[in-house]
Amino acid sequence: MFLGVDGGGTKTAFCLIDSAGTIQARALGEGAYYFADNATGGVDHVVRVLEQGIEAVTKAAGITPADIAHAFLGLPGYGEVPGDIAALDAAPGRVLGHQRYASDNDMICGWAGSLGAVDGINVISGTGSMTYGERQGRGVRTGGWSELFSDEGSAYWIATRALNVFSRMSDGRLPEGPLAELLRRHLGLTSDLEVIDVVLNRWQGHRSEIASLTPLVVEAAGSGDTEAAAILTEAGRELALLVDSARRRLGFSPDETVLVSYSGGVFRSAGVLDAFTAALRSSAAGYELRQPLFEPVVGAAIYAAKLAGTPLSTEALAALRSHSGITTTENSHDIA
Repeated sequence: MFLGVDGGGTKTAFCLIDSAGTIQARALGEGAYYFADNATGGVDHVVRVLEQGIEAVTKAAGITPADIAHAFLGLPGYGEVPGDIAALDAAPGRVLGHQRYASDNDMICGWAGSLGAVDGINVISGTGSMTYGERQGRGVRTGGWSELFSDEGSAYWIATRALNVFSRMSDGRLPEGPLAELLRRHLGLTSDLEVIDVVLNRWQGHRSEIASLTPLVVEAAGSGDTEAAAILTEAGRELALLVDSARRRLGFSPDETVLVSYSGGVFRSAGVLDAFTAALRSSAAGYELRQPLFEPVVGAAIYAAKLAGTPLSTEALAALRSHSGITTTENSHDIA
């Protein structure tokens, strides 16, 4: 039995698979972004999230943590504060009760799931954004320098630009489009200036709350809001730039065709995905864009099997693929 954990800014997914490629259980918990929770415990917050999720999936599968052969836990923010790595590495052991696991950044879950853990580049765009790619055993990350001055093309990035557009529409610096009224209704504003109170005071500038506004931008674009559509197009282009950067740093030659895939909720937007695809196609470099094979959390479990020295067989991967589509919700347990 192999456990995959895909931590994120707004939710953490858990998945147990067996060596035959059968998903035994799933669970969904709150976000494991420990930077945002330093006031309530930091790494201890990660432990609480893992406790809840691991208890849920093991109970659903009728096993105990001791029965897990190996686990891979992708944690948001891992590696960004060197002084925290030891504590984050130790956190899963406090829950599992053994050392048959490995921790790293959640970007690896997206890559392992989307490309089946083969050479190539995966770009992630959820609450934040970054790319991770591998070539001949060497991995490279680009992007993901925090929401304050990076995370281009992410949900947070899209939402902050939408809030800026809202302020300019309200002032009359831009013609008002559908985005303005969508935000007013969603936020329950009694006046446009109240958005300051909502975002800065009530939400305390929390990245997850802000990022949650992105579906409104997608809806506004679908209703003909040209400013909202422009934000989504720019997001797709920014994500393509991350891929180009990762390609160069990994040392792919100009004549190599590089496999590229994607993960994260932002890619549900056709506006973002279309702009991303167009930017890759217009590049002088060769890319083969593939739809994701598996969800990031399933990728984490596949990677756990590989780390254990018992990678899933071709037959097991085919079986897993046949009943673990990207939107599979079977045996899902929401513990948020």
